[in-house]
Amino acid sequence: MTTASTHFKDRPHTRLGWWAVWLMAAFVVMFLINAFVFMAFPSLGDGAWRQTVLPFYGIAMLLCGLVSGAVGLVAITYQHDRSWLVWLTILPMAWVVFMLIGELIVPLIFPELAH
Repeated sequence: MTTASTHFKDRPHTRLGWWAVWLMAAFVVMFLINAFVFMAFPSLGDGAWRQTVLPFYGIAMLLCGLVSGAVGLVAITYQHDRSWLVWLTILPMAWVVFMLIGELIVPLIFPELAH
């Protein structure tokens, strides 16, 4: 087993810790591209490609956020990686879970708001 970081300020010392950090970075980059490119310019091109590409892009983005947090939690609990970057990977997972719960619960509570 790899030597785990015992200090909060250290970089990740495990492979799972680095995987979690890079998945979180991919989530952040995809989120920013989604916010500042796809949503800022809704009339890019003819729009037909948007209906094909964007659902898969959104699912891939949310999966990156969810998996980064799950891998980060595994690195924290089982491999004792205590790096601040690994702890930070829990935030995208929490955001994705919050949004998914909202998508599932809000239509049950407020049916008039359902899409």
